[in-house]
Amino acid sequence: MDPLDFLNPEELLLFFHCHKTELSCMQNPLTFLSQLKDYNLIPDDRYQKVRRMKSKDNVQKSLYEILDWLERERSEHITLFWTCVFKDTIINLYPTLRLLRNSLMDGSFPFNTQLPEKLEKEETDYRKRRKPSEEEEEEEEQVKSTKKKRNLRSRSVCDDEKLQPGPSSQLTPGQKKNSKKICFSSPLKKGEKSDFWNWPLYKSQLPVTCGLQKGSLSRDRLAKGEKCILCEKQWFTPTEFEKLAGKSSSKNWKLSIRCSGTPLGKLIKEGHLESASYKGKHKKTKRSLFPSDDVVTVSEGEEEEDDENEDDEVDLENQEDQASSSGEGNCTDEDGETEEHSERRPEGSKTVFKVTCGGVAGTLHQKRFGSGTCGKSIRTETRWLSPEEFVKEASSLPDANWKKDIEVDGRPLSVLIEAKILKIDPPRCSCRLCSPDHIDLENQKNDDECYVCKSEEAELVVCDHCPRAFHQRCHLPQVDDATLRDSSLWMCTFCVFQTNHKCRYSDKMEMKSAMLRNISQHMLECQYLLLFLYSADEEQNFALDPNLYLENYSTVIQTPMWLGKVVDKLQTKEYQMVAEFVSDIQLIFSNCASYNHANSEFLALGDRLKELFNGEFKKAFNICEQ
Repeated sequence: MDPLDFLNPEELLLFFHCHKTELSCMQNPLTFLSQLKDYNLIPDDRYQKVRRMKSKDNVQKSLYEILDWLERERSEHITLFWTCVFKDTIINLYPTLRLLRNSLMDGSFPFNTQLPEKLEKEETDYRKRRKPSEEEEEEEEQVKSTKKKRNLRSRSVCDDEKLQPGPSSQLTPGQKKNSKKICFSSPLKKGEKSDFWNWPLYKSQLPVTCGLQKGSLSRDRLAKGEKCILCEKQWFTPTEFEKLAGKSSSKNWKLSIRCSGTPLGKLIKEGHLESASYKGKHKKTKRSLFPSDDVVTVSEGEEEEDDENEDDEVDLENQEDQASSSGEGNCTDEDGETEEHSERRPEGSKTVFKVTCGGVAGTLHQKRFGSGTCGKSIRTETRWLSPEEFVKEASSLPDANWKKDIEVDGRPLSVLIEAKILKIDPPRCSCRLCSPDHIDLENQKNDDECYVCKSEEAELVVCDHCPRAFHQRCHLPQVDDATLRDSSLWMCTFCVFQTNHKCRYSDKMEMKSAMLRNISQHMLECQYLLLFLYSADEEQNFALDPNLYLENYSTVIQTPMWLGKVVDKLQTKEYQMVAEFVSDIQLIFSNCASYNHANSEFLALGDRLKELFNGEFKKAFNICEQ
């Protein structure tokens, strides 16, 4: 059913008013504006003005002004506005529009919410401000709902070595001087200082170039030493991105990869970026994990990346504009160490370790580790545990010692402590791991990132029965605000499925019988399988419409399909039988095989996900083996 059929213009106008900012932040909005112009909703001169703009900042600002003008001058045509932008061809280009349409379909937008009266000037009369009692009531409500919904909390720290403030925290928007204004379309002049790196827009990622190749650099991934540059929907290490751009001969990605003309090495040196060591496959050497061998974890076929960077570091200040230079030098970090030695420090090599104790296995997360009793740092299948709790669960010995009995690759955990990979906090440490309050203790019971999209950004809804956490819109079914306000315990779809699975399918069934079943009776299984696929697709390769990233995709694939579209069709009840749902899932994998027949890496990813889905489908519906 079209949501526009049952919403009146006043409700659609309120919906528009509350989402103007989101609409103005859409990437490449020219097609969106062309659609509005074709329906005579905006004048041609406004459209042409935006079309001539090169600055992304100016485009977003102008787009908001157009939307604001629409609300003031063309409010009587609000139904026509949503009708034209909710066309399938437009929604497929803009995920924001698809999310807005979904919120209308599932009724999650609160139309009965009374917005405060619009203020033209700041209220200065103290008597008009809220009473202290009202503020106290709000604080109490926040404490009650913290277990279910929480903001991304700041990480626990004991000293500066555990967590350094990022560049975005060094300068708040209120501290910026109005006189300094930087345009996206104007490259920085040599020697010019700028707050460009501290803009909120670039808090999580930065636009980078290497030669003619463009990409997006993830700050967090760079700090962790992971593949951190997204280009053409693939993640690359800096060296791989350098090779992709045809600049591998320079053998110095810190100089050849630039952000608005400034080398990454300079940003790292000045503290705007954090960089960990990278692993490559240049040498067939196997190293040990432990300090008795004077080295850290490197699996077989891996070696410290870029020998060229060890001996070919370029003086970035003196040769900033000489990309082909081969001079020697070393950048010095804040601790006075040369970058060559800094990149070899064990602390930055690995942050998650597979651990065992007896027959129990788990993963130890370095950022959660405080000591044996402080910090629930070990994640098992069912919960988070401190090292001592992990040992007690795995061993019944009265003299169990977590440093000796917990093993990493067959060696005791104490070796990581001796190597200073894990640091035990002092006895009187006051960090949130060692001296947690009630809220901190509750937060330690759940994951720090969304189980589906693997992102830590925005607020997370935590399950009261397992360690998983989700964004409201990542979970299926989506978590509405009413559920968050409810004080009762909340159970995620994984836990609901596992709790009810045995009683729902006590007997085996044949594959044909499962396919012919009405999907309305098996919505739980389909939602579970979709969440399972999203979680297994760690890089989100199959989540979005491939046409958004691959220019020639439509010429090869005639019927594109992706997980997001399957979710939309499931929520709008377009499937009648389970077979239709499965057919669309299998279409994702067949499209992947057709398009990537010459790309073995992505072909293998598709085959792996297909195999996981087939196996999980049989378990979910209790299919008997033929």
